[in-house]
Amino acid sequence: SAFIFTAASVSDGGQPCAITRPRHMGAINAASDIPMKALILEFFRQLEKLASKAQGKGYGTASITREIHLARTLLGDSPIRVCIDVGGNVGNYTAGLRTAFPKADIHTFEPASVNVERLKTRFADDDHVLINAVAVSEHVGEGVLWSDQPGSGLASLGKRRLDHLGIGFEQQEAVRTIRFEDYWTNQLDRAEIDLLKLDVEGYELAALVGCGAALDHVRVIQFEFGGCNVDTRTYLRDFWHFFRERGFDLHRITPFGLQKMKDYKDRDEVFTTTNFLALRS
Repeated sequence: SAFIFTAASVSDGGQPCAITRPRHMGAINAASDIPMKALILEFFRQLEKLASKAQGKGYGTASITREIHLARTLLGDSPIRVCIDVGGNVGNYTAGLRTAFPKADIHTFEPASVNVERLKTRFADDDHVLINAVAVSEHVGEGVLWSDQPGSGLASLGKRRLDHLGIGFEQQEAVRTIRFEDYWTNQLDRAEIDLLKLDVEGYELAALVGCGAALDHVRVIQFEFGGCNVDTRTYLRDFWHFFRERGFDLHRITPFGLQKMKDYKDRDEVFTTTNFLALRS
């Protein structure tokens, strides 16, 4: 290595980390130090990214097959009868559930009208899939679905600010909102639910609140956390306490499988796409 990293005493007025060059390489003038400093900082930035992803922080969506497989490991070998897909989009997760659990009934919720038509076409001949053209939230009534384009996977019940990414968010569509607790009571007759998946672009916590007493009858919950939560000002700490108070253990999906979160720390707040599984303990 061309450079050596050593600790310096902060209490003595030094920097937390000192960068020195081996003596045999000679001195470096101030001008040449600048690009080297940039390289070193970039190295640690990339290292930080890799370390975070190894823990599942910002690991992304991985693959639907993998997510469902990991949910299955928590569910065990018991029969899977009822699955809920909140935020169905064009039906890829619903299709994954059909493949993994061919005998299960799947209730899919999607508010975007263009996607509802796609879902109805895709599962037209499937008696195990029921499409619900509504948004799941904590309130019953009407809302506005905002997006960058019709049918977008970024669509949200809030107007996100993504201009820093060059993405406009001006598309609007009036949608109906429901509380899942009401659906569970009236349509599912308070049935036991094996898997509840939530991907509603920042409004997962609101949807969970709207589940009410139904959560006492859900075995595993999968939800996504990321940049959308910056817009809704919801934090992983909120989810941690929500699930802990209701008897769920929280697991983060990582490249190496599931990592159980034994506690919560501020450093767990990473606003790049991360997926979690909550298991009723």
